[in-house]
Amino acid sequence: MAQIYIPARFNGPPGTGNGGYVAGLIAAHMRQAGVSGAVEVSLRAPPPLETALELVVAGEGCECRHGEAVVVTARAAGPLGPVPAAPSLEVAAQGRAHFPPVEDHAFPGCFVCGPARTQDGLCIFTGKPHGFDGVTDVWTPGGDYADDAGLVREEVLWAALDCPGAFAVGFRERPMVLGRIKGQVARRPEAGAPLIVAAWHLYDDGRKHGAASALFTADGDLLAQTEQLWIELK
Repeated sequence: MAQIYIPARFNGPPGTGNGGYVAGLIAAHMRQAGVSGAVEVSLRAPPPLETALELVVAGEGCECRHGEAVVVTARAAGPLGPVPAAPSLEVAAQGRAHFPPVEDHAFPGCFVCGPARTQDGLCIFTGKPHGFDGVTDVWTPGGDYADDAGLVREEVLWAALDCPGAFAVGFRERPMVLGRIKGQVARRPEAGAPLIVAAWHLYDDGRKHGAASALFTADGDLLAQTEQLWIELK
């Protein structure tokens, strides 16, 4: 039995934990328990903030519980699909100019993509550039997101790969929330270096939308990737 705790800073929609951040916390625990490779995390209910949540890891799966309620489940998963070649740093930087303004953002206080969080958020503002079929931005993680070895923490990398997927499938026009995310971190980068964030559309099925995202070094080396299921709000 273990616990995870989501500080209020790391929110997604108001009053709940950012889905990617929560998934990364759980994936890190599963890796410590001996699970290798990709992890698939399903959000069953909005993860509460400022609350100790019980994490039960059994074999290659786990449940995250708030009292008797199951909030998140996770399991070891098969390999993720191929990713496209990384856009150049110059192309990726163009995406930010096409990010929606604060008045058009459904969750402007989101830790990852909220334009109202320029002081204490990740400020990953992905938009469509010229030269890449998806959305992009350049992100330089600060030292406060690193561990004692200077490497960016796993939960922060998962968070950085969360919201870009929503913008790749049309979050601005149809607000949605994360239902499932499957991811794998190949290598954690050092804080302080610019990274390329990219995401692209996979499919649409009614109110369900599929996206994928990836994090690259400035030279285009793949660091981490995810595949996501987004649920359009009614």
